[in-house]
Amino acid sequence: MNAPIIVTERCVRTLRRVVIEHLEPEIDGGKFPIKRILGERVRVLADIYADGHDALRAALLHRGPHDVGWLEEEMHLIENDRWEGSFPLEVLGRHLYTVLAWIDEFQSWSVDLKKRADAGQDISVDVLVGAGIVQAAADRASGADSKLLSDTSRQLREAAKGDPTSALRIAQSPDLGRLVNQNRDVTVDSRYDRELAITVDPEKARFSAWYEMFPRSCITDPRRHGTFRDCVDRLGYIAGMGFDILYLPPIHPIGRTERKGRNNFTSPMPEDVGSPWAIGAKEGGHKAIHAELGTLDDFKFLQGKARELGLDIALDIAFQCSPDHAYVRQHREWFRERPDGTVQYAENPPKKYQDIYPFNFESENAQELWEELKSIVLYWIDQGVRIFRVDNPHTKPFAFWEWLIADVKRDYPEVIFLSEAFTRPKVMYRLAKLGFTQSYTYFAWKNSSWELTQYFTELTQTEVSEYFRPNLWPNTPDILNAYLQKGGRPAFVSRLILAATLGASYGIYGPAFELFENRPVREGSEEYLDSEKYQIRMWDINNPNSLRDLITHVNGIRRSSPALQADKRLRFHPLDNPQLIAYSKTTDDSSDMILTVVNLDPHNTQSGWVNVRVEEFRLGSQESYQVHDLLTDVRYVWHGSRNYVQLDPSILPAHILRVRPIG
Repeated sequence: MNAPIIVTERCVRTLRRVVIEHLEPEIDGGKFPIKRILGERVRVLADIYADGHDALRAALLHRGPHDVGWLEEEMHLIENDRWEGSFPLEVLGRHLYTVLAWIDEFQSWSVDLKKRADAGQDISVDVLVGAGIVQAAADRASGADSKLLSDTSRQLREAAKGDPTSALRIAQSPDLGRLVNQNRDVTVDSRYDRELAITVDPEKARFSAWYEMFPRSCITDPRRHGTFRDCVDRLGYIAGMGFDILYLPPIHPIGRTERKGRNNFTSPMPEDVGSPWAIGAKEGGHKAIHAELGTLDDFKFLQGKARELGLDIALDIAFQCSPDHAYVRQHREWFRERPDGTVQYAENPPKKYQDIYPFNFESENAQELWEELKSIVLYWIDQGVRIFRVDNPHTKPFAFWEWLIADVKRDYPEVIFLSEAFTRPKVMYRLAKLGFTQSYTYFAWKNSSWELTQYFTELTQTEVSEYFRPNLWPNTPDILNAYLQKGGRPAFVSRLILAATLGASYGIYGPAFELFENRPVREGSEEYLDSEKYQIRMWDINNPNSLRDLITHVNGIRRSSPALQADKRLRFHPLDNPQLIAYSKTTDDSSDMILTVVNLDPHNTQSGWVNVRVEEFRLGSQESYQVHDLLTDVRYVWHGSRNYVQLDPSILPAHILRVRPIG
């Protein structure tokens, strides 16, 4: 015979009956933070239930980086044991949230009391039960609250002896219910078993337009090296196109040992300037400025002039060295040595980068190396830089980035880190989880309607959207894809519009992009002929065939369209022609609704029927509505879900349509 189970009074008092599970948003069991923007609200969902039929209450607990204690927001039942709550994000930095739930004894009693009274039952004993609940709360309360609760308990006891139905008025008091709950026995509350984190970033982390430019190529005379002062003269051109961020490749001294010549030749000429990513020379390393670009004062002057025009300067962080970097001489232990005693240079077989030495993050001196690399970021923060594009982060340990980014953002929560990791999807996602604010994507290689739809549905309509912020680049100094090589001007136009409307953040490498530079170094290569990575290029930014005016117009549309300034409400609309793609973005309140249609064929006119998901625009299936093409200023009236489009790439391969109900 089994021994009886003995339940002590302590066990009963600490029994937590409420279950909290399936909380959203939550990344990998709470291991990583979600990402949000300053000023947004966080909506939290959870399954909350208990045995029996008692009423439940739940609270969303949250606190910001400067809050001493938890703040509470009441949660509400929405359906089938699913509860929701929300709270605002008013401070940059790391926030925490969790969920608390409990049995609402008073509400459970109040509801049952009314049911019994409505059924004509004697409720005198039940009123006394309520008096006990209220008195227990009074015993836990203090001051005026305790007196009010005690007085109410006495009133209930008196009602039980006289007219029990008079207790119904007291039982229905919402103020009394709140007061009893505030003084409940919190030892039996259930609390979610994890505290979850949020990284709150500035608005530019959500919505921004980047322009990449080599400062040494800001010239009007091909016989000399561009300077920061020359870049000042280019700022009006960049800001005038509507860009927010000017990103500069590495601005540091460039090594001479194993320097690469034009088109990546291994036998450079004396006048060859080398790759900016081969960082370090006798003049200095990662905390120095290439002498031909100017001085630190010149750089700060450039920053100041940029800010006057609404531009932020972003710098490249490339944790690697040329063979001439002082680190190689002074800290040989930070690098890998080959069996022949030479330092291991960077490789991506069969490619060799003899002018670049990667760090050995697994050396016995890793801690010292990590601290030094962090000091590089902090140095440029001290110079006023708050945005960094990070070169090849996937070739460095995950743990390093998690540590560095958390350490930096603890003191500088406004800093933005863009991850340049063209690698496997799970690696890209992991880097985003570890703290990178934005991430490059596979957009440059997604050219068909099916590819774009599948990829951007994953980025915007799954859990990925909680931590991965895409930044779309149709080209970079490393990427000139076949579509741009073969498609001519229409290909550049369609990729511009796709990048600028699919993504709230996008960038171009210019002036190569607006001048539709499309010459590869050889057939089948994505490298540019005469790449700026290895030489100075003089660009005719006043070329009348430039895409400058179109870029300006598209960026203006983005700035005037709140729907295009976020990603989570991106939705695709079916078409009967796979050479066309249609998608929409709307604001939460539908005050701004944008439908974009793009011809993906840069050579031929394409037409087809768009099956508009009218419910995305809060329209009826047979309703008429106006679509205003923001690119051409032409207006059309569409009817219902099925509408015809035709796009000639030689004229304009896209519509950007603002949708408005008629009347």
